[in-house]
Amino acid sequence: MTNSMRRRRLTAASALLGGVLVLTACSGSDAGATSGGDDTSQAKVDEAAAKKSSEAQITITPKDGSDNASINNSAAVSVRKGTLTSVTMTSQDGKTVAGQLSADKTSWKPSVQLERSTTYRLAAEAKDSGGRIAHENASFTTVSPANSFIGTFTPDDGSTVGVGMPVSINFDKAITNKAAVQKGITVSSSSGQEVACHWFNANRMDCRPEEYWKEGSTVTLKLALDGVQGASGVYGVQQKTVTFHIGRNQVSYVDAQTKQMKVTQDGKVVKTIPISAGSPDNKTYEGQMVISEKFKETRMNGATVGFTDDDGKGEYDIKDVPHAMRLTNSGTFIHGNYWGAPSVFGNVNTSHGCVGLQDKKGADDPSTPASWFYDHSLIGDVVVVQHTGDKTVSPDNGLNGWNMDWAQWKAGSAV
Repeated sequence: MTNSMRRRRLTAASALLGGVLVLTACSGSDAGATSGGDDTSQAKVDEAAAKKSSEAQITITPKDGSDNASINNSAAVSVRKGTLTSVTMTSQDGKTVAGQLSADKTSWKPSVQLERSTTYRLAAEAKDSGGRIAHENASFTTVSPANSFIGTFTPDDGSTVGVGMPVSINFDKAITNKAAVQKGITVSSSSGQEVACHWFNANRMDCRPEEYWKEGSTVTLKLALDGVQGASGVYGVQQKTVTFHIGRNQVSYVDAQTKQMKVTQDGKVVKTIPISAGSPDNKTYEGQMVISEKFKETRMNGATVGFTDDDGKGEYDIKDVPHAMRLTNSGTFIHGNYWGAPSVFGNVNTSHGCVGLQDKKGADDPSTPASWFYDHSLIGDVVVVQHTGDKTVSPDNGLNGWNMDWAQWKAGSAV
């Protein structure tokens, strides 16, 4: 073998050995990372970074990107292993939403009800025991009007009403899941009376006891409808408690034959008032009717309730009917009458179906029978109309569910 050949083989061997050494060196670097090798290894870097991160763990609800969120209970911020130092919530137009931080600074929630169909952004900051800061951000969109329902209820919170006043709730969307919605609504009385609810249709539910409310009692309505599915893709948003008070027991009895009205309080007659009911051609409904609205003066146009002349105009159009109180949705009122002769009242039935009481134009004479009755009546008082010869008013025509017996009433419950 020549010297030149020997040198070429040694060079190739050295190159191969060098490659092995290079591979061994790379392998040795990986091994050192798992066995406490060089301080500059990736494991050491990760360990050091972890030691510098805050231990505070912030949670924001609802989750980032959520939609159809509740306007009552959705938004909340909480922290574990730390305390909140800053929470900012803004609506899509940049307005800041007021909120309340818990005493221990571990939770936060809005102090106002949110708006529907609105995107909100939450930015939270917290620190751990070592003073290290953590951040979290999220945005969500609240339920839209198209995907939610609201119940308009009567009577108003804090009001004092008559013994016949039912709780009446009208929903702005048709309710198909009536049982779930009804379970989210409770009505109770300090009198201990049993209260049952009745669905008249998919949009209206009324609640009442078997007999009139006990005078002096307090009735509580609780709406726990937030998140309750009322129909496919439609959810409740209300979370509210309402209380109202029952006044003295006043029930008035209108007799179309004698043309007199006896006003009773606690079962005793306190006043008798001459009246004029519906004429033979336009009889007044019979039955128990609840005063649902009061107007010192209002306009009454016959065209709005089907009483028109040949020209299509109303048979009557009185712009200042005094002391008017609504008894039905279809237009039955008990009201003052200044255009009829005083001799009419107590003697002749002349109206288009309302019950008229003697009055003066302007509704400012307190000595008239109509003024007295108006001043002594509450929303929710009962007016019982008798002996007109007409049919009994429909229970859903106004707040007149008392014209349905208790068994029928309870049969209309969904639970």
